[in-house]
Amino acid sequence: MFTSPPNQREFQSLVWDIVRRIPRGRVAAYGQIALMLPPPMGVDIESYRAFGPRWVGGAMANCPDDVPWQRVINSKGEISPRLGADRQRELLEEEGIVFNEKNRVDLKKFGWTGSDEEPVQPGLF
Repeated sequence: MFTSPPNQREFQSLVWDIVRRIPRGRVAAYGQIALMLPPPMGVDIESYRAFGPRWVGGAMANCPDDVPWQRVINSKGEISPRLGADRQRELLEEEGIVFNEKNRVDLKKFGWTGSDEEPVQPGLF
């Protein structure tokens, strides 16, 4: 149904703005970032909950160099398998993030809630 957000460029820009706020030594999940944004116009909440995390993944695959892409992981606390996964782990470990024996990050300890930031205003796109 929705292979990409209706206004992909604007959606990606909003995602990158959020990811830039994730502090060093913290991580956030794709779906968590999606839920920090209102559903795009014309996309119902159920569809957005299903497709939003994938759209965030697409934004991260195309992010500019100033976006700390390594700080976005999946909801299990794992790095999604793909090219660059080893580099992502190295960068996170350099920031002090610890992986357990299952190669997962403790989201309770290292997860970023975003609560220290103002929410993104609804109706931006």
